[in-house]
Amino acid sequence: MTLIDTFRATWNGTRIILRQVSPEANGIFDFIMVLYHHCEGNWESLAKRVHVDPNELERFLDYCAMFLSNIGNYFGSGDQKFIPDISEDSLVRLASASPLAAELLNRIKDPLFQKYPNTLGTPSELAQSTYYLGDNCLDTPEDVSAISTLMGERSIFPENTRLKRHTILEGVSTYDTYDILQASVTKDEGTCLSADRLANSTMVRLVKGDHREELQRICENLQKAQEYASNHAQREMLQKIEESFYTGDLEPYRRSQRVWVKDKAPTVESVIGFIEPYRDPMGVRAEYEGIVGVADPVQTHTLNVLASMANQKLCELPWAEAYTGKSRNGPFEKELFDPPDFASVQSESSHAIFLYRDTYICQGLAYCSSIVFPGINLPNYNDIRQEVGFKNIIFANRMVAESQRARGIHMVVESERPIFQKYRFHAYYLWVVLHEILGHGTGKLLMENPQGNFNFDPNEPPLNPLTGKPIESWYLPGQTWTSVFEDLATTVDECRAELVGAYMVSDADILNLFGYTSDGKIKQSSGEAHSCIDDKSNTVHVTVIYNMYLQLGVDGLRALENYNPSSNKWGQAHSRAHFAIFKHLLRDCPGLFTVDCDLKNMCLTVKANESLVMPNGKESLGRMLLKLHIYRCTADIKKCREFYEDLSRVDDEALNWRKVVLAKKDPPLAFCHANTYIVGEEVKLKEYKATTRGLIQSWAERFIV
Repeated sequence: MTLIDTFRATWNGTRIILRQVSPEANGIFDFIMVLYHHCEGNWESLAKRVHVDPNELERFLDYCAMFLSNIGNYFGSGDQKFIPDISEDSLVRLASASPLAAELLNRIKDPLFQKYPNTLGTPSELAQSTYYLGDNCLDTPEDVSAISTLMGERSIFPENTRLKRHTILEGVSTYDTYDILQASVTKDEGTCLSADRLANSTMVRLVKGDHREELQRICENLQKAQEYASNHAQREMLQKIEESFYTGDLEPYRRSQRVWVKDKAPTVESVIGFIEPYRDPMGVRAEYEGIVGVADPVQTHTLNVLASMANQKLCELPWAEAYTGKSRNGPFEKELFDPPDFASVQSESSHAIFLYRDTYICQGLAYCSSIVFPGINLPNYNDIRQEVGFKNIIFANRMVAESQRARGIHMVVESERPIFQKYRFHAYYLWVVLHEILGHGTGKLLMENPQGNFNFDPNEPPLNPLTGKPIESWYLPGQTWTSVFEDLATTVDECRAELVGAYMVSDADILNLFGYTSDGKIKQSSGEAHSCIDDKSNTVHVTVIYNMYLQLGVDGLRALENYNPSSNKWGQAHSRAHFAIFKHLLRDCPGLFTVDCDLKNMCLTVKANESLVMPNGKESLGRMLLKLHIYRCTADIKKCREFYEDLSRVDDEALNWRKVVLAKKDPPLAFCHANTYIVGEEVKLKEYKATTRGLIQSWAERFIV
């Protein structure tokens, strides 16, 4: 397919994300763009002209870069608000150079500087969500539940919707009304879905046309891309996505995902749609996302070899390992693992920025999202995953950028920092790869379909390995993983995948595949080897495995930066998962970790006991993994909530840890993406300097309408 049209379709969804983040986000974006174009990127000249101190200017540019990188004024990882570290007077002076900028600033100044709401979540004084509009939208749980049921009955999927509560006047009567705002090019005034209305004369309407202007432009891009599709499958996929965006119906989009999964090993990989529900406090409505990447054939080959090994490795997972029945993998796993299409792509950014210094250059295209993930496993629809399969995509340049950070290194005791830094990327890369293919790629949800058929024998239901008794719950007709687990769905899913990845890191076959040997050497792609450790009494196997557990300790502590004690809420699904895993290991495997916290000197370190990592640490991970897996497979939300909420509850000791974590918080990572242009009949890639100015320029030259 043509790169330029998919590239434009990807970035043309920017304003959808901004609208999904906060009411003021689009205005802030416009303000930054207007100022840039007014001064043509010559920020120093602008500051000098309006008498703004250079240091104030730098702090403003830092804010602009962070806003654009996160596509909003809340961090993509953590969902916490960040405000500009510049005086209001200086910002007014900068805006005074342009009448339009001054007008925009007047509209956004208050929410721009206001501390609260300081997080995304269930609307309150402390949190806000643009997925739920109007006063008290989520204040009546029975209404929200009834609306979800009604949407299911009408086959209205929630991913591309928002919910708005307001009152309307019909004649002399006033009705409390919920509008389901559906993203589509098609627009209407609202179709009543509830003829008899809900309790208390409440009306529910389906209103099409949310994000209409952006989707219109995206559809135009997709139409052009179809003309240059590489094959029929890609053309059909683009057609179905366009149809879904135009009508608002997600069924064509679901069909596009079935086609996408079957399009094996494309040179250009693209993902576009309303995909991840991480930011919805109810866990069902999804944020827009657009990705275009080019496959790396060498790394992709290794990943596909791993995928082909998966069938031999399924029986080593806790729910299959002890099973002695007829099925090789047990009743809670697919009988045969169909190897997914696994791609390592060069994507998202031309540069990564740490503290706004030049660091890393890669050849890439586009990743339009509030958070740039190192890997993804899609589609998220479990029926499609079980019937057709899924794809894994690893973003190689994103992972390398991550590995170059010193993130959390101060939490490792000084004597172990060199070896931790040396092997950090090796352990991290394996963890992410295994997280995607064996974490998100495994498991069988036990369910009954609308026709009354089961994917297990209801007369002899399988034994629950946690109780030794027959299972008592499963997914009923119309129920899905997200509809049953709601707010816990994303974090439990990520936690289970993280556990699988960490559990399987110690597998010798997998370590050997990626070149980690037991003789103290790491094999290179050329077949050569070089020594990678100073102490030859340790092997690479042992060192990579130990680093994995030390990483679990560091990430468990770092996760606390995304916990909000005011609301007792976690701002990021992965962070909550990391803390829950760490807390479980502290409880379940005494002595595995030692945490030293010195509040006086603001010092926090974690050390893993190498003698307990294997087998004690792995066995402990397996116990937690088995519980989450069985709860997930059997739709046991009650037991899962009790278990997971207890593990992710932050006590007084952890709050003290959090004080140090925040005091020594790692600088955020920003990505400076490349742009593509047509010059004559050729597509050209333009990269930018890894600076705040370069990042802002890259966005300005996308000319987002």
